[in-house]
Amino acid sequence: MVLRSKNLVRYVFQNQHKLIQQLLVQGGPVRACSGHGGTQQQAQLRVEEDDNFPKIAEVPPLAAPFPMTIEHAADVGEQFKYSDLSVRLAAPHQLNPKPDVDDLAFGKYFTDHMLKVPYHRRLGGWQKPEITPMENLNLHPAAKVFHYAIELFEGMKAYRGYDGKIRLFRPEMNMARMNVTAYRSGLPTFEGEELIKAMARLVMIDSEWVPHTESASLYIRPTLIGIEPTLGVASSDSALLYTILSPVGPYFKPGAKGLKLYAEPKYTRAWPGGVGDRKVGSNYGPTIHVQQEALRHGCHQVLWLYGDDHQLTEVGVMNIFMLYMKENGERELLTPPLNGLILPGITRDSIIRLCHQWGEFSVREQKFTMPEIKKLSKQGRLLELFGAGTAAVISPIEHISYMGEEIDVPTESHDNPLYRRLYNTLTDIQYGKLDHPWAYVID
Repeated sequence: MVLRSKNLVRYVFQNQHKLIQQLLVQGGPVRACSGHGGTQQQAQLRVEEDDNFPKIAEVPPLAAPFPMTIEHAADVGEQFKYSDLSVRLAAPHQLNPKPDVDDLAFGKYFTDHMLKVPYHRRLGGWQKPEITPMENLNLHPAAKVFHYAIELFEGMKAYRGYDGKIRLFRPEMNMARMNVTAYRSGLPTFEGEELIKAMARLVMIDSEWVPHTESASLYIRPTLIGIEPTLGVASSDSALLYTILSPVGPYFKPGAKGLKLYAEPKYTRAWPGGVGDRKVGSNYGPTIHVQQEALRHGCHQVLWLYGDDHQLTEVGVMNIFMLYMKENGERELLTPPLNGLILPGITRDSIIRLCHQWGEFSVREQKFTMPEIKKLSKQGRLLELFGAGTAAVISPIEHISYMGEEIDVPTESHDNPLYRRLYNTLTDIQYGKLDHPWAYVID
């Protein structure tokens, strides 16, 4: 195909995210799995030589960070369907007062309804989904979730855009990651699209809880727990999949400066062969003590290190990125690889794809260490460090306390830092300012 019109070429560049979405293996409508081979047909665009516009850079296909489809084990049984969803609305006396948006704190307030889907192997598998008033769960004291931490969860958000529409952000990615975690935990897998539709219905029922501002959102917490009332370390033949909703403001207080991190090599968040790459509660509980120690040292979060070379893995509950200047003067963005030690974050994946699409600097997934951070800092080649995740989106890092040394990071000293551009782009997609296939509009 030949593009002869300069206006058309300009339009392509202004909307190239839509073009790239068709060319790349994305966590969107195209259900492609990395690691399973297959070829990707890529359209070739040719611009006339007399056009003075640059050519579209060739972007290599990027693999999904985890399988986007999963084959259910034969003994899982029947799958639940959105078409079987029933709704039991809260009575007037069960409705909760809505907090002022300025008073929102993370995970403190909850909406009026919840979604529940029971699973019982002896009854044939997944049972019918139901939306009910928000209520306590009635579980046996021997439920496996209490004794062996057989549970997992996801973190998502619903955003009310400038146009009043409510959007999710790449929800199929959360579902794929949740299924991978369920398989690793011995819990039943499910059809992700069915759960997305059920959660969208839940959000619409409680739609007035979605904040009418771009400084807040509605946090969505799908959770899967083993509820079989028997002791013994074994898979649970009964489970409960449920979703609760919570309006949230900024994860960190408005006006807060960059993060100060506590890097203590004697603490390890995850190790090879473990479940550091899965979203299970047992990854988080043991970090609370270390977080308290970080606060005592005047830091906001823990910088998790691994190995004798003190590799950077995660910051708090976020993935970490480093922008630095190579010896040849070119910029490069690094983030730790998916080697089992870190969570394959959806914000992380989105950042990698956006930066590849922009094509302004190289992007690599490779390990980097604290000795390298110190060297880059002393040479003036350390440009930015920032954390990324659903709750905070992107958080700049300004300081690291490491083995008696204090390392300043100039993340916010630049006129147009990368982290801020990424934050603006992601939130523009989430709140509907930028039309993009990653936004899932709830009708």
